[in-house]
Amino acid sequence: MDPYLISMAAMRFISSLIEFCAALLFLHSKEVETALRINALLGLVGPVIFAGVSFLGICAMAGKVSMAKLIIIFTGVILVLIGTSSK
Repeated sequence: MDPYLISMAAMRFISSLIEFCAALLFLHSKEVETALRINALLGLVGPVIFAGVSFLGICAMAGKVSMAKLIIIFTGVILVLIGTSSK
């Protein structure tokens, strides 16, 4: 199996574990304020995982796709990150 694919899946699995643990912390804290703080930290994790998985995918496709298409894909990833930023 492709090592890039395994790495991408592993990153998503780790991300889901982080999200699941955060949900358990929400319930454990029993406070909305604490849950919001935890959620704010999760807001940092999501884009980092998205960018990492996208980067791995682009690296895996580097030899199979033309440079123009790689630039378009990379630009799309950057635009998603810009579009979802809170600034």
